[in-house]
Amino acid sequence: MTRNGPDVVEALPQVEVDTPGAPPGCRRRLVETARLNWSATDGGDPADLAQRFLAAHGVTRDDLTRPGRHDPDDAVCGAALYLSAAAGAYTLGVSPGAPSPAPTLPDLVVVVYHHTDRPTPTPPPAHAGGWRLGPWRDSWTPAAHAAAVDAVRAAIARGDVYQTNLVGHAAAPYTGDPRPALARLAALPGARYGGTLHGPGWALGCASPETLIAVEHGRLVTRPIKGTRPATPAGRRELLASAKERAEHVMIVDLERNDLARVARTGSVRVDELFAVRRWCDLWQAESTVSAAPADGLGLADLLRAVCPGGSVTGAPKRAALAQIAALEPVGRGASMGALGWVGPDRLDLGLTIRTAAADGDLLHLWAGGGITWDSDPAAEVAEAAAKAAPIRALLAG
Repeated sequence: MTRNGPDVVEALPQVEVDTPGAPPGCRRRLVETARLNWSATDGGDPADLAQRFLAAHGVTRDDLTRPGRHDPDDAVCGAALYLSAAAGAYTLGVSPGAPSPAPTLPDLVVVVYHHTDRPTPTPPPAHAGGWRLGPWRDSWTPAAHAAAVDAVRAAIARGDVYQTNLVGHAAAPYTGDPRPALARLAALPGARYGGTLHGPGWALGCASPETLIAVEHGRLVTRPIKGTRPATPAGRRELLASAKERAEHVMIVDLERNDLARVARTGSVRVDELFAVRRWCDLWQAESTVSAAPADGLGLADLLRAVCPGGSVTGAPKRAALAQIAALEPVGRGASMGALGWVGPDRLDLGLTIRTAAADGDLLHLWAGGGITWDSDPAAEVAEAAAKAAPIRALLAG
């Protein structure tokens, strides 16, 4: 575990903040003043570490029922927060699965920002001088992926799980600076949580449209996305008519209702919107909105323990699905299927890190997958994961 200091505005160089959820009016007035990097091998509870580190640096979120206030004249603006899927599994006390293929990437990053009166200069246009992306190598073959789908279907037949999300990984060697490529990914249309984050020896870019957890108007809100088709008129009709996709989606909505109920005021959980079909780039996706009033005294740490890892990328029941994932996926989920966003005195807004890529010193990494039910066709699931990854691969190549 590493921390930087001292905790003063002059401590670190100013850079324009590109973290999802950072207040737009503050982005050119922010400077990083403190950072926590944590990996699972460091020990401890990452959710508790995050809450205590934030409180120590002026962002107190130990009771989410008490509305805070963002004041651009105050010193502290807020913080970027990233939590890997492995860290989420760690908080539940279950196996995080295979090791990450990008081990230099921490499992928890908290970066605190202060306001400054010295606006950052407008950055020059992103330039990927010398950028070259080599061929992608998948962590499993299409046949191995299809066999994993069959293994999940067998587990469903035994009654072990109702649904499990399987995620594949690919890596490609690169030369040059990966950050402009990751910034292109973060700028995709519809990327509600588009942004980047980087540290020594690693960088990640996120184009996620999915809300893992937010606090909006005093309520906890999650917006699970489950169900995908090509963004054509026929694709939309097919998604709306698919009994398999709707059943899979409703199972995840029920899981999210149960997750929120663990930390909500009794009787306050509700489904505000069910199976709304929306477009993301060249895909139709089905999204629902589930909300609840937070229980008295609910803090950030307990909220993270309740919702991480996200139900739409694990399965139901969550613990049993995570056991399947640990047994079947050949490499860890790394930067994908975790949380990335903003925690401030007045707001909390974390996206699920789907449509996310990460770079270490040698390789660019990408993950894609989908939910498996009894009705899943192995070949179709392999094709769906490839369809999700293909446009992102092309974008990263530039």
